[in-house]
Amino acid sequence: MMFELLAQAQDGSTHGVGGIGIGYWILLGGMALVSMLISGTLKSRFAKYSQMPIAQTGAQVAEAMLRQNGVNDVQVISVPGQLTDHYDPSKKTVNLSEAVYAQNNVAAAAVAAHECGHALQHKQAYAWLTMRSKMVPAVQLSSQLMNILMWMMIFGLFAMGSGGTVFIYVFLIAMGVTTLFSIITLPVEFDASKRALAWLDQSGYVRGFEHDKAKDALFWAAMTYVAAAVAAIAQLAYWAMMLLGRRD
Repeated sequence: MMFELLAQAQDGSTHGVGGIGIGYWILLGGMALVSMLISGTLKSRFAKYSQMPIAQTGAQVAEAMLRQNGVNDVQVISVPGQLTDHYDPSKKTVNLSEAVYAQNNVAAAAVAAHECGHALQHKQAYAWLTMRSKMVPAVQLSSQLMNILMWMMIFGLFAMGSGGTVFIYVFLIAMGVTTLFSIITLPVEFDASKRALAWLDQSGYVRGFEHDKAKDALFWAAMTYVAAAVAAIAQLAYWAMMLLGRRD
């Protein structure tokens, strides 16, 4: 189905707003729907596993994991929001959302350990994390370019002519950078979860039934990155086919 929509967009049989085919909007809608389903499942799982108490809070789990792995220069802090947890390699901080930081349950332990997994990657110069970090400036620039060019396409400012092809080339390059970043993110996230689960088992914070629930929570969190990567690849394929169509 996806490739049929791409083919329609390439031959110009369907047109929507400005220079963008209707197939593109259908593609975006489909990807948004999948993303919403995954996000909804993730929130549901975390709500469920937040009702399964353990002895330590997320902050305590994070601090213990860092300490036991010899990471003494990373601070664990609380940040506002829900599912806003992340590791900041530039500041060397494990940033845990308020609920994860303060609560003692399976979901909080899984998230806290996962973010510490990134800190361990940073300490050990994990190749994929290093590559992703180096790409950040290029990704930021590419995202800005894509936003500008997308609005130009929506209003049909270069829908026709050879000049339009040049702009699409630029758009393709920028999208290629962000797509590569999404793909590189996958091994980084899966490896962090693997490290988290291994340490949680070894430390005894979660075992058996709790381990399975922690693994499930991290799986659905990882699926958000998988969905983002698939969406990026699909959009890149769409615009590549548009460019080939203009050249024929």
